[in-house]
Amino acid sequence: MADTRYWFPAKRYGWGWGLPVAWQGWGVLAAHLGLLILGFALIDLDTNALGFLLYVGAITAALLMVCWLKGEPPRWRWGDREA
Repeated sequence: MADTRYWFPAKRYGWGWGLPVAWQGWGVLAAHLGLLILGFALIDLDTNALGFLLYVGAITAALLMVCWLKGEPPRWRWGDREA
């Protein structure tokens, strides 16, 4: 069986992923934050609020796709750390 290393571990409680545990995950998270800041700097919210929302939605969807592909399989968790 291939060695699987997750970039994003599952949250202990609830559904989803926690903070990254690999440098690749931190890079993806930093890129998302950088693109978000870039969007604030380049998109005028007064004249193009819808464009900004679409931009934020697109980069967030990309982040979620990476989490889905490189993170632990998501499921509801109640605090136990069973495999």
